[in-house]
Amino acid sequence: MSSDRVIKVANVAKCYPMYAHPRDRLKQFVMPKVRRALRASPRQYFQEFWALKDVSFELKKGETLGIVGRNGSGKSTLLQLICGTLSPTSGTVETSGRIAALLELGSGFNPDFTGRENVYLNGAVLGLKKDEIDSFFDEIVDFADIGDFIDHPVKTYSSGMMVRLAFAVQAQVSPSILVVDEALAVGDAKFQAKCFERLKKLKESGTSILLVSHSTEQIVTHCSQAILLEKGEIAFQGEPRQVVNVYLDLLFGKKSSYHSLGNQTPLLDHPPSESSIDVGSTLSTVEDLYSTRPGYNPHEYRWGDGAAKIIDFCLLADGESYRNGLDVGQKIDLAIAISFIDTIIRPIIGVTIKTKEGVTVYGINSETHPLDGFDQVSIGGSVAIVRARFVCRLAAGDYFVSIGIASQQSEGVVPHDRRYDSIHLQVHPNSSFFGLINLGLELCLEGVPS
Repeated sequence: MSSDRVIKVANVAKCYPMYAHPRDRLKQFVMPKVRRALRASPRQYFQEFWALKDVSFELKKGETLGIVGRNGSGKSTLLQLICGTLSPTSGTVETSGRIAALLELGSGFNPDFTGRENVYLNGAVLGLKKDEIDSFFDEIVDFADIGDFIDHPVKTYSSGMMVRLAFAVQAQVSPSILVVDEALAVGDAKFQAKCFERLKKLKESGTSILLVSHSTEQIVTHCSQAILLEKGEIAFQGEPRQVVNVYLDLLFGKKSSYHSLGNQTPLLDHPPSESSIDVGSTLSTVEDLYSTRPGYNPHEYRWGDGAAKIIDFCLLADGESYRNGLDVGQKIDLAIAISFIDTIIRPIIGVTIKTKEGVTVYGINSETHPLDGFDQVSIGGSVAIVRARFVCRLAAGDYFVSIGIASQQSEGVVPHDRRYDSIHLQVHPNSSFFGLINLGLELCLEGVPS
């Protein structure tokens, strides 16, 4: 393995035998030997369940890999193979350096030992000597912040206290590889912020991190690459924001006739005339001109069943066509044209604004914010124009707008056309505030200190 590569997973598969009855386990242990002695053909008394199939990837020093997938997709099995607590049925797993892992809540803790005793026990498992643990014991206790409970039995701890102590131990030993499997989900917001700050420092010092989380924003914010597992196989691998989009498809969507994992090709090559982008009333009601408009992102991710389509938009800033960016305080008017191919009962329109890293700044839909006249029936062949108005209070930077049309049906919300990250907004610098958004806070002096 090369010097900068700490994990190499090559064609790994893991199979579990599934027995219908307890007696079948005994039969599988005894009968193959008997049948071989009788020179009879072998027989299998179990069904094979492949938790992982032909999984391959590499992780370099200092990288953070996010792993997402639905429950039962093989995430935890993969992490256990990397940590060495399971052996693969086929394929190879190569790792380099010390591995610290938070695989299950309280794993590695003896419930009858105190927190202090478990710190030394975990340290010994990680290959540390007592004097090494002594040197950073105070840092562990300070990070865990569980007070006098450090000298109480772990079985008296809450789930949050247990993960605090477990993370404090694993993170303070500065491992070559740190594996975190949803353990941080039980921590409060303050502790999670402390953990991710520690993960950032570990990454800067060269630690490679494997992070499994159902929080998509944690994946796009903290990971340099990501993998989507589906039914034990890698369904998609690449930049975290793209992987998260595909993951959301699996959770909430359907495959469609124009479902694509790649970039969208603009439908028209010629730019529109100035007169065609003035106001929402001039939006196209026939052609899909969406990809020709100023601000369109050609790397959008589009999918849906096609029963309705978002075919055009017009973006105005203080009444002028959007061109080279927005200023804080400008009035934004976004008009959207929706063509209903089929008759749809109870349609839902949604708009989301995210940072370029994929963190949601704001989202709204016609279920959370009812839109008069839009929640009944939309007849096939008709076109609706929806306008969204807001004041730009975003901090300087790049943002992406996602727009979706769906409907509430008996089987749940059915997406018809979702255009993720389809409009690119650039906000000009403003020195009057810092952060993500301008809340318009006012400072008032009511008394002069003497």
